[in-house]
Amino acid sequence: MRVHHREFHRVDRVGWLRAAVLGANDGLISTSSLVVGVASANVGTTATIMAALAGLVGGALSMGAGEFVSVSSQADSEHADLAREKHELATTPEAEHRELAGIYVQRGLSQQLADQVATQLANHDALGAHARDELGITEQNRAQPLLAAASSTVSFALGASLPLLLALLVPAARLAAAVFGSALLLLMVLGAIGARLGGAPVLRAALRVAFWGVLAMGATTLVGRLFGVSVSP
Repeated sequence: MRVHHREFHRVDRVGWLRAAVLGANDGLISTSSLVVGVASANVGTTATIMAALAGLVGGALSMGAGEFVSVSSQADSEHADLAREKHELATTPEAEHRELAGIYVQRGLSQQLADQVATQLANHDALGAHARDELGITEQNRAQPLLAAASSTVSFALGASLPLLLALLVPAARLAAAVFGSALLLLMVLGAIGARLGGAPVLRAALRVAFWGVLAMGATTLVGRLFGVSVSP
């Protein structure tokens, strides 16, 4: 009886997970910092809400566009490398065979076995073998611009929705403190979740994100108080 051994790996979700966690953290930190800074300047509830909404919309679109451009550049490089490798396989197959076999020799195979493995893999899928073993390109780590952009845009908007919601519900006198505390708590939760999904130390990730959140919101609070104005009721 054959027993199937199933393994769980995280490498196949590194791309979208990175984009989603980065987007949520950025949305929460940047918009919370914006709200805290504006609220500390005493410019009124309406102005604070508009700043939060503008930060959410502009930040989400900017995050998605930046991620799309960045990952598209990676995808273009991958396509160019694969096209060049395909051409070399068609024009210089012997040299490509030696190159692939040499990789397996460096990994510990004998020359004879490396030649056999290279031949069999090339007969099955030559381009796939060279993409994986020579270029380091696999289906799991291929660049996906649309997925990365969508993950960043949606996650940024979700992260930025907390300070916007608080700006709508909390009185202006307590808004800065409410956003600061809530954002800090959620940042630690997001850091812990991202670390858990990625297999990294949870506490270290939570504290790291919290540190940068405190730094960002503290800086904007200082700016708001330094340049704040008094608004008549």
